[in-house]
Amino acid sequence: MSIQLSLEQRNSVLHNMATLVHQKSELIINANQKDLDAYSGNDKAMYDRLEVDQNKIKGMISSLQQLTELDDPVGVERFRFVHDNGMKVTNKTASFGTILIIYESRPDVTIEATGIAFKSGNKILLKGGKESIHSNLEIVKLWHQALSENNITTNWVQYLNYNRTETQAFLEKPTQKVDLIVPRGGEKLIDFVKTHATCPVIVSGRGNNFVYVHKEADRGLALDNIINGKTDKISACNAIDKVLIDKNLPNKEDFVRNLITTLKNYNVEILGDESLSKYEEVKQIKADSVWYEEFLDYKIVLGETESNVDAITKINQYSGGHSAAIITRNKKEAESFMSSVDCAAVYHNASTRFTDGFQLGLGGELAISTDKLHQRGPIGLQHLVTNKWYIHGDGQIR
Repeated sequence: MSIQLSLEQRNSVLHNMATLVHQKSELIINANQKDLDAYSGNDKAMYDRLEVDQNKIKGMISSLQQLTELDDPVGVERFRFVHDNGMKVTNKTASFGTILIIYESRPDVTIEATGIAFKSGNKILLKGGKESIHSNLEIVKLWHQALSENNITTNWVQYLNYNRTETQAFLEKPTQKVDLIVPRGGEKLIDFVKTHATCPVIVSGRGNNFVYVHKEADRGLALDNIINGKTDKISACNAIDKVLIDKNLPNKEDFVRNLITTLKNYNVEILGDESLSKYEEVKQIKADSVWYEEFLDYKIVLGETESNVDAITKINQYSGGHSAAIITRNKKEAESFMSSVDCAAVYHNASTRFTDGFQLGLGGELAISTDKLHQRGPIGLQHLVTNKWYIHGDGQIR
């Protein structure tokens, strides 16, 4: 672990990095174009996550700027106690030390995750996917420039340009101390890391998010919510894959037909349970296993449900534990739904697309955890710390 940097030093690096990303945006985009040209797959979600345009550059800069404005998460007092013998005891937040993030295709993670880890006093090891190598290395160059301009060693940010075999070897027997690993990607990546890692792992798991249209829903609001959640960004883990519609929704037939027509306008493939597959444009699901799937595509499942309790039960059985929303005018039913659904983020009359560290005021995110320890949901600045006990005495012995 390196000697802890002051808040002023950390903020200065982040400020410099925001300036460099603005100044060197064309270099980043040109490097990214090499990655896009080399990408030979047909995964639309992967391509979307891989691409860097001016909007993503603006997002990178905004994330860095928001981080500089946030309070220092290190050294925050959590507990104070004076012992009978006069010892003064405090418990304060402390940096983890070194964090390894293993991620696929998203060059913006090289900005966001590094910024959050660095601001919270952690050294970060970055292991990106081969599909984004040019983009990642260009961004890491800028991190090293920002560090050097502040007379800080570039060891705070390291890129591990390893293949799968080298990565496995590092996970099983790290060549340097690693205090925490965060895999951010598909289920195969997560399983690979969990199988081979020899230090704590926080899982950034699958989405498979649900919207429940309650019988007292505002139908226009429900339609807008579903369309936004499904079509705004199909590659996002906070996108919607499943919709449950209360069978007692007034004018349900009109709502369903309007929803189907609108989804079809966005070229969304629609699957449905037995009750909703009667519509010509809806294919009946062939197996219940589809309820478990995260699509990351223009694909959605519609189902009918008996009640709030029925919706909660189904979501808790099939969802990825990421995000779920209820659309209703009934605040009591909304509170029941939100307290009972076992997801990291629960919504009332709002889109699940807001499950994002930057959108929720965290200055970005390292990942979105579907674990319950030590942090659930977006892992932001204040979550990348552990704690430490400080005891001051004047000769006490036990």
